[in-house]
Amino acid sequence: MKNVYRLLFSCALLLLSVQAGAASDLALQKVADNVYAIVGELSNRSPENLGNNATFGFVVTSEGVVLIDSGGTYQGAKRIHQVIQSVTDQPVVTVINSGGQDHRWLGNGYFKKQGARIVASADAVADQQARSRDQFIMLGNLVGEAGLAGTEAQHADQTFDEELRLEIGGVKFEIYHTGQAHTPGDSYIWLPEQQVMFTGDIVYVERMLGVGSQSNSKSWIEVYQSMAAFSPKVVVPGHGHPATLEKANADTLGYLKFLRNKVTGFYDDGGDISEIGSIDQSRYHYLLNHETLAGRNAQQVYTELEWE
Repeated sequence: MKNVYRLLFSCALLLLSVQAGAASDLALQKVADNVYAIVGELSNRSPENLGNNATFGFVVTSEGVVLIDSGGTYQGAKRIHQVIQSVTDQPVVTVINSGGQDHRWLGNGYFKKQGARIVASADAVADQQARSRDQFIMLGNLVGEAGLAGTEAQHADQTFDEELRLEIGGVKFEIYHTGQAHTPGDSYIWLPEQQVMFTGDIVYVERMLGVGSQSNSKSWIEVYQSMAAFSPKVVVPGHGHPATLEKANADTLGYLKFLRNKVTGFYDDGGDISEIGSIDQSRYHYLLNHETLAGRNAQQVYTELEWE
């Protein structure tokens, strides 16, 4: 009989180790009572992280779990669910997509099958629809066909224009879409009682943010400032570990203002975009991906200035 118990115990340990290994690229961090961040890798999407190179979050309520962003693929969503299940056996009842970037919404299908309701701004859904084909092509190249298996475009059941207030299981959620930032439909999610702010791609810490063709750096600053006006105790960024507002200010707002100022001066002085690399961004060399993103960010802001 002892041998049977030992065998069962060994099997249980093996199962736990397999589950832990499957989600080992996602770090769980508690930020308040029943409020958690799930921190993915700071580097690019890969077959190993299944597109989950971002920070996600969830809140455990008496009616179930509210998840902030569903992951980059169907299988990536499954890994996120494994992390949630290490904390609670409550089902995921609501998923809030904070924007239109792939890791914010392409895991929707997994949680939809679990019975979850999906919520997003109308602008985020429009952005998802406009860029889904390109996102699937990119993910196929970065995570591979096997990593992309099962992933389908599933959009929100409930949308809003500028503001949505929810109360789920006694927890209050305030969702605000105040303009275009990293993507056209970015929203931030405020927990007023816990003083915790989930920012999606409005905030990057530890790694350099990306100003892309879907971004608007001028509006991004305004959106950031509307988020920061809540003076959150904890900021859960779209990329990086939970941080203070001061850290978010340094790595996101400070960089955006610096970049806009430098590129505007270069543009006003008649600088040609072919020489944009001469702008010195070395003060932000401490941010991961500085080498690959700094020059491209400057080029994109220069292009924006031509249309402002």
